[in-house]
Amino acid sequence: MRTLFLLLVSLFLFLAYFCLELSAQEKQHVGLAWNFSHGQLKVAADCRTLVHEDETPFLWLGDTAWEMFHRLRRDEVDFYLEKRRSQGFTVIQAVALAEFDGLTRPTPGGHLPLLDNDPAQPDVKDGPDNDYWDDVDFMVTLAEQKGLYIAMLPTWGDKVIKKWRGVEIFTPENAEKYGFFIGQRYGACKNIIWVLGGDRPCERENDYAVWRAMVKGIKNGEKTAKNGFVHLMTYHPMGMTSSSKWFHKDDWLDFNMFQSGHSEKDRPNYKMTAHDYELKPPKPVIDGEPRYENHPIRGDKTHTQWFDDVDVRQAAYWGIFSGCFGHTYGCHDIWMMYDGTKERQCADARTSWKDAVDLPGAWQMLYLRQLLLEGQLLEIGRTPCQELIVGDNPDDAGHFVACCSQDRKRAYIYIPTGRRVELDLTKLNLNSASSFSWYNPRTGKTVEMVLQPDKTQSRVYFDPPGKEERGNDWVLIVR
Repeated sequence: MRTLFLLLVSLFLFLAYFCLELSAQEKQHVGLAWNFSHGQLKVAADCRTLVHEDETPFLWLGDTAWEMFHRLRRDEVDFYLEKRRSQGFTVIQAVALAEFDGLTRPTPGGHLPLLDNDPAQPDVKDGPDNDYWDDVDFMVTLAEQKGLYIAMLPTWGDKVIKKWRGVEIFTPENAEKYGFFIGQRYGACKNIIWVLGGDRPCERENDYAVWRAMVKGIKNGEKTAKNGFVHLMTYHPMGMTSSSKWFHKDDWLDFNMFQSGHSEKDRPNYKMTAHDYELKPPKPVIDGEPRYENHPIRGDKTHTQWFDDVDVRQAAYWGIFSGCFGHTYGCHDIWMMYDGTKERQCADARTSWKDAVDLPGAWQMLYLRQLLLEGQLLEIGRTPCQELIVGDNPDDAGHFVACCSQDRKRAYIYIPTGRRVELDLTKLNLNSASSFSWYNPRTGKTVEMVLQPDKTQSRVYFDPPGKEERGNDWVLIVR
């Protein structure tokens, strides 16, 4: 009897220990709220990255929740933001005047943003919690409490230039007034980044005039806000274009944002990154809308193909290792906050947003954050290092991208398809203590190489684990 008792106690202790270990491991894979105590964001001295006032590097890991202000209740926003915080995201991109019926369809609380669709007359009522802007206030504040920035678009671009859909309501005059309103209202918020534009080009002189007038209004509004800040600004363009096309030399544009878009698999966003990276004067660059998880591939004539987590990872690592200071993830069901009903469907959504928040690509962004932070790639600085790759580097799904630390004592090479890569190690500052390992972007696990390469050789081949196929992607880490 005593023996049985001891066995049961031992089993209980083992299970308790196992559960504690599992809990500890799970906690390792939960994102931490970003720390705002380092001060406001600014462009780093090298004009390649963003840092806080005390020079602490900032990691932009964004999600596009374009319709969040317009379509979600407060409790739903709490659920969504907490999920994204736990997945390691740091930025939520959302639109104040939303694209889909944002001016005419009331929010779940029954509110509209403007009076008579006039940007110069925001619908602000006396008292708390009783109008559209009170709900936006709540969401911005809640995001700050969770350590999340709001990259706020004052309006979707269709309100300036209709193009394929929308209604044009802005003139330079009312754009400046509206900009002043929104700049003053959120000028004291620590977690605001301004994003002008909204999936639209600039084709007419009036388009330029409207955006520049809105910028002027925002900046003047910020100056009058009690304890106000000067927040960073950029511009979100339409697919396959960049803010650099229209505003690169404008002083207000702090960093360039491009949209690599949703038209085809393997869209080489590393080329768009390289283009903006080489512009003068130099400015940081980011892919603000890549291929979305669970999004139909627009260039697919059969209408049967959808982007998945493989596409998500490929775009993220291609962009960041090519020079982007961060990355924006996106999910088709989440940007529109699709609730699973035909009434709320905007464009071929097929999964309720409350289920889509747990798609694998979203969790794998946490592993990207883990790699960048634990490897101290933000602190030591990184630069594109394609000269490290020698031999064949196909311009297709298997394209290799490489970056290295400023001192060239570390390098990171993204291998999308498990294909063997050849490196010229003379491009790095290695020594006898240098090591090589594999990082799995699907699981966040590191695999040390059993046999280390001969460091006396200049050109060395590296064979990733597994077979050569789409989805067997790895990061080769050289320390």
